[in-house]
Amino acid sequence: MSKLGNLGARLHRGEISYDFVGKRKIWYGVSILITITAIVGLAVRGLNMGIDFQGGAVFTTPKTSVSVTQAEEFAQNAAGHDAVVQKLGSGGLRIQIAGMDTQKSDQVKTVLAKDFKVDAESINADLVGPSWGETIANKAWEGLAIFMVLVVIYLAIAFEWRMAIAALVALIHDITITTGIYALVGFEVTPGTIIGLLTILGYSLYDTVVVFDSLKEQTKDITKQTRFTYRDIANQSINGTLVRSVNTTVVALLPVAGLLFIGGGFLGAGTLNDISLSLFVGLAAGAYSSIFIATPLVADLKEREPQMKALRKRVMAKRAQSSTEEETAASRPDPADEPEDATPAGVGLRNQPASRNRGRGRPSGKRR
Repeated sequence: MSKLGNLGARLHRGEISYDFVGKRKIWYGVSILITITAIVGLAVRGLNMGIDFQGGAVFTTPKTSVSVTQAEEFAQNAAGHDAVVQKLGSGGLRIQIAGMDTQKSDQVKTVLAKDFKVDAESINADLVGPSWGETIANKAWEGLAIFMVLVVIYLAIAFEWRMAIAALVALIHDITITTGIYALVGFEVTPGTIIGLLTILGYSLYDTVVVFDSLKEQTKDITKQTRFTYRDIANQSINGTLVRSVNTTVVALLPVAGLLFIGGGFLGAGTLNDISLSLFVGLAAGAYSSIFIATPLVADLKEREPQMKALRKRVMAKRAQSSTEEETAASRPDPADEPEDATPAGVGLRNQPASRNRGRGRPSGKRR
């Protein structure tokens, strides 16, 4: 068995463990700090909404020798808005101008044809009206809200309402961090971004449900024993599923990292950035929240119940009693360590055989 597999087996059996729940305040603090940074990024920089949400035009040119930098300058001068230019495999350019009035498309198209020294009819123009983009944005928010409501209802029925609340907090945590990273990095938000966001919420929910299912199974008849508190069992559930969650996340992150860093970075396929960044950040945040946020939060909520408080008192009392008994046993002297009783003075002399004193005072020599 590999070292990682051996580690996972020992974690599952409870032979070794890390106190995730006991150090929950550290994880809460880290999450709050990251969330505040994401909110500040959203407030200061805002999201770079794509053409599908703002409206505008997309111009596709035939093969040309004009560079991407020159094309951006030409498009900005022609439309009066910032432009995003991408090099196509055919040698042409894709010029995307968001926020532009679609009625000016013919005028912009004519200017671009003159700058690129091509026929205006060879430039293809796709127009997106602002009302259509607004409709897409509203539908995206509606879909996200419906998804959240269904998740809470399902978890409340399958598990309990405390786990539903913890999972909802974890999902909001993941969404906030992902959108904050988008604002700080400045990547364009497109329908692909929304698809990626909904996808990572599914991954995050999967990791959380795996831990919750283990926790639910191990806490059956928990009040009938006095060895473990609810927090102890919650910590065992995290450790028991830790390697599984890490393996699932790493396997999912590897192809996404290839799309983001190789496809979007080295190959320059900018259209991959919108979905790959949301997947990469969201998968990492989802794995983090399922381990460090959701389960510790369930333990905090659960131990507010009177039954769990009473159980914790009994467990703590039994542990204190066991500790006292161990200290008492340790303070008692071990009979095996005591020295053997010394021989009383004079005993050796009194027990000497009488024959040893025979012949004393008699002259030596042969008997006549």
